[in-house]
Amino acid sequence: MAPATKTQYEAVIGLETHCQLTTHTKIFCHCSTAFGSDPNQNVCPVCMGMPGVLPVLNETVLEYAVRAGMALNCTISPYSKFDRKQYFYPDLPKNYQISQYDLPIAEHGWLEIELLDEAGNPLRKKIGITRLHMEEDAGKLVHGGSDRLAGSSFSLADYNRAGVPLCEIVSEPDLRTGQEAAEYAQELRRILRYLDVCDGNMAEGSLRCDVNISVRPVGQQEFGTKVEIKNMNSFNAIQRAIDYEIDRQIKALEAGETIPQETRLWEEGKQRTVSMRSKEGSSDYRYFPEPDLTPIEVTPEQLAAWQGKLPELPAQKRHRYESDLELSAYDARVLTDDFGITRYFEQTLAAGAPAKPAANWIMGDITGYLNNEKQSIDDIALTPKDLAELIELIENQTISNKIGKDLLPELLRQGGSPKQLVKQKGLTQISDPDQLNTMIDEVLAAHPEELEKFHSGKTKLKGFFVGQLMKKTGGRADPKLANQLLTQKLEQK
Repeated sequence: MAPATKTQYEAVIGLETHCQLTTHTKIFCHCSTAFGSDPNQNVCPVCMGMPGVLPVLNETVLEYAVRAGMALNCTISPYSKFDRKQYFYPDLPKNYQISQYDLPIAEHGWLEIELLDEAGNPLRKKIGITRLHMEEDAGKLVHGGSDRLAGSSFSLADYNRAGVPLCEIVSEPDLRTGQEAAEYAQELRRILRYLDVCDGNMAEGSLRCDVNISVRPVGQQEFGTKVEIKNMNSFNAIQRAIDYEIDRQIKALEAGETIPQETRLWEEGKQRTVSMRSKEGSSDYRYFPEPDLTPIEVTPEQLAAWQGKLPELPAQKRHRYESDLELSAYDARVLTDDFGITRYFEQTLAAGAPAKPAANWIMGDITGYLNNEKQSIDDIALTPKDLAELIELIENQTISNKIGKDLLPELLRQGGSPKQLVKQKGLTQISDPDQLNTMIDEVLAAHPEELEKFHSGKTKLKGFFVGQLMKKTGGRADPKLANQLLTQKLEQK
C-alpha cells in the first residue's frame, strides 16, 4: 500500500486567544496594570484573594469587551454572569479564576481573513467566533531566574499580572492551515488595535494564542482527537507549530497510533511540539456562579453609545482602499496592517496627496527608514502635511523624484517644509529646453571618444551620457525632458 500523503488528510484548527485589555487598573480592583514593574508591586488583598475582600467590576472592562464583541459581529448578551473556574497552580493566588462559563458577554460572531494568491489577488474567508468572554489573568512563574521550567531548580511567583483584565476569544474550528491560523490571529490583533482595547504586544504577553488542532481523512465529518498547543510567541511560530503538528499527527495515524487528547508545548529552538500534560475537560474545573459578583445587564443605551465609538475596521478599510482609491489588494493590506501607518496615510491624503504616490512613499522609503532606525511612524519629524507637500513638488515637476528621495532622510529626522528646503538648497528642477540643450552640448563636447563609439554602434553608452548630464545638473534635470533632448542630440551625426 502506498504511504498516505498530506492531501489525503484535513486539519481542523481553532484558536483561543487571550487579549489583555488596555485599562489602567485591574478587572476587580484598583491595582495598576502597568507592564515592567518590580515583582509583586501591583497587588492588593483583592487580587491576592485575601479572606473577607470583595471584587468590584471595572466598568471600562465591560465597555471594551462589548466593543470588541461588536467589532467581531457577535451578538451581545443583555444578561451575563461571572463564574469561578477552579484549579490549583502556584501562579493563581485565589486557587480559582473569575471567568465566564455558560453565559458569556458575546457569542456567534465572525471575522474575515484575507490571503493573497501568487498573482496578488485577495482570497477571503469568514472565520466564525464561538464566544468572547471576560476573565482575570493569572500571575507569572519565573523558573530558575528565566522563563523556562526545564533545568530550573526553583520557581518564583510574580503576581503583578494576577487580576489583569482579559478577553478570551474562541474561534470556530473553521481554519484548515497554519497560514490561515496565523492570518486569523493577525487580523484579530488588527481589529483590537483599531479599537484601542488591546495593544497586541505578544512579546509582553498582552496577546497569547492557544491552538486546538486535529486531523481527519478528507471527507470524514467526525473530528479527530483534539490536541492543544501552547507557548507560541509570534505569528510565524503559530504557523510553524501548526504545520509541524499536522505532520506529526498524520504520521502517527498512518503508523496505527492513537492520538491522545493532551496539551503540548511548542519548542522554538528545536522547532517541534512536546507533550506537557493531559488535557482537562470543563468538568475538571468545577465551574459555579461567582457568588461575590452580581449578574451583568447591558442596557440598550449602553449598546448604542458603545456602538457609536466603533471606528472603520481593517477589512472595511481594505475594501474601500481597493474600490475608492483604486489601490491594489497588496497595497491596501500593507497600509491597513498597522493603525499608526493607516492614520498617517489618511492624513497625507487629507492634506491633498494622490493615493498611489502617498502609498508608494509610505510603504517604500519611509517604511524602509523606520525599519533601519527601529522606529515607529509616530517617531518621525516629517508630518503628513509635509509629505503631501513633497509629493506635490514631484508631481508638478518642481523637483525630480530622485531629489525627493535625497531630501527625505533630512525631512524624516528634522521635519520642516519641503518647499523651503528645496529653495534653500537651490534644487528646483531644470525644465527649460534651451538650458538643458546647452548642458547636453557641453557634456557631448567633453566626451568625444564616447560619442564616436556611440555613433559606431555602442548604443548602451546612452546611459553614460544620461549619468554625466545628471551629474552636471546636480540631479536637477527633468528626467523625461532631458532623456528626450539627449536622444535627439545623439541621433544627430
